[in-house]
Amino acid sequence: MSTTDLIDRFAVIEVCTRMGWHADQREWEALKTVFAGEVRLDYTSLNGGEPAVLSPAQIADAWSRVLGGFDATQHLITNHLVTLDGDTAVCTASFQATHRLADPLGAPLWTLGGTYRFDLVRTGDGWRIRGVVMTATWADGNKDLMTKAAG
Repeated sequence: MSTTDLIDRFAVIEVCTRMGWHADQREWEALKTVFAGEVRLDYTSLNGGEPAVLSPAQIADAWSRVLGGFDATQHLITNHLVTLDGDTAVCTASFQATHRLADPLGAPLWTLGGTYRFDLVRTGDGWRIRGVVMTATWADGNKDLMTKAAG
């Protein structure tokens, strides 16, 4: 493996990690910088429906309304496997996302686990995410917190 490949792999992992970090820290402007100009989001394993194609601003706006409604969130993204192909890359990773919201009528936590598949493209500003497929494989706790946080 070349030094260039190692640098690219590290940069890909970094941008994928930053997606979770910026969301958890409520850094909505910084969150926009991890995405390409158009992003295909597929959260159908959790929500059903169809994947959506959104701009970074639309993603940050939507996530700020939902995730910003929680007292705290923590997205742990790990076990990154990176495949490079010129100016594109795929990164698969495991995740665990914990959402906390005080709820006098139910448990305050909802935790979700599964995998992410990130599709990335190299731009003049570095690697950017152009697609995310989230595959939920397990959940625990109070799923109703998502609706309450968004409300």
